[in-house]
Amino acid sequence: MKGLIIKSPWIELILEGKKTWEIRGSNTKIRGPIALIKSGSGMVYGEVNVSDSKELTLKDYQVSNEFHRVQSESSQALPYKKTYAWVLEKPRIYKEPIPYKHPMGAVIWVNLSR
Repeated sequence: MKGLIIKSPWIELILEGKKTWEIRGSNTKIRGPIALIKSGSGMVYGEVNVSDSKELTLKDYQVSNEFHRVQSESSQALPYKKTYAWVLEKPRIYKEPIPYKHPMGAVIWVNLSR
């Protein structure tokens, strides 16, 4: 299983089902369940399904605050040259976070054993 590294408070919003788009500067072909890793914690906090990845226009980004949760005053420009919404669904919070060994250089994705 792949693990996606996400900073706080975004990871909490995703796991609570309040943030369903993860905004990134690259597309992803990954679909299905992924683990969610809180940046800097060494812990996996839950999982979510990636159902889609779509490139956003500035207008898409500006009218979609309810999905990505970025404050509207920060939505005056796209955050990346090419901006993508990774569409997330079915969040599941683990009762106890699971520790993992963080590999050197991993910034976005980590390969995890089940």
